Amino acid sequence: MNLYRGCTHGCVYCDSRSRCYQFTHPFEDIEVKQNAPALLEKALKSKRKKCMIGTGSMSDPYMHCEEKLQLTRRCLEIIRDNGFGLAIQTKSDRILRDIDLLDEINQTAKCVVEITLTTYDDALCVILEPNVCNTKRRIKVLETMRERGIPTVVWLTPILPFLNDTEENVAAILNECVRVGVTGIVCFNMGVTLREGSREYFYAALDRYFPGMKDRYIERYGNAYELPSPRAKELMRLFRGICMEHGILCEPEDCFRFMQELPERFPQMSLFDT
Repeated sequence: MNLYRGCTHGCVYCDSRSRCYQFTHPFEDIEVKQNAPALLEKALKSKRKKCMIGTGSMSDPYMHCEEKLQLTRRCLEIIRDNGFGLAIQTKSDRILRDIDLLDEINQTAKCVVEITLTTYDDALCVILEPNVCNTKRRIKVLETMRERGIPTVVWLTPILPFLNDTEENVAAILNECVRVGVTGIVCFNMGVTLREGSREYFYAALDRYFPGMKDRYIERYGNAYELPSPRAKELMRLFRGICMEHGILCEPEDCFRFMQELPERFPQMSLFDT
């Protein structure tokens, strides 16, 4: 479920800018799917079995325009009223506005809040993710969700070669994940992916903020889609070690299974029950 198309967060590495998604206008010029609540309600009423509803993978549901439009909030009300579960991904602390609905969904079905964390250093974070709250504030969101008993999953991605691919950065984020009790952390590898469209935007940002860094990328990776950090092996070892020590899901398939499974809260009575 994507309620908006485009994004105003301005993250320099955003894959959704890629030309394969066929944007014909500026990415920051948001398309609003105004009939989404009606379509959602119709779809949910036609389903015979409850399931998890996912949102946030392509466009953040808590961009600036959500403050006024409240499209996400209306859809959360529909999900709650129809007894479905929710897995919602964001970088924004605006999600706290709807914590009452998230709590209600989690009480009657299941709610998983997914937060993307990439960069613990505030000065670097404001360059890489300029128009959204910093990592410290997102960690506070995770902490608040834990206090409500709402499970959380962190997306530790991307880890940008030569920028945030340090043991200090990754360890700081992981230690905070342990502290706030996340259920799982999604990390496919320590690196970034670049396609046509997103690559040009990313390289322009490198030229603007890190002179000479673009040439370093081109020399090492050319036009590759996958750009693993030179430190990927040791960083992945650190990642898996901390997760396994503290019982945090760290295999992507395990995290996705947790986010997709809706438990049977109220199983039907069998004819043979006594």
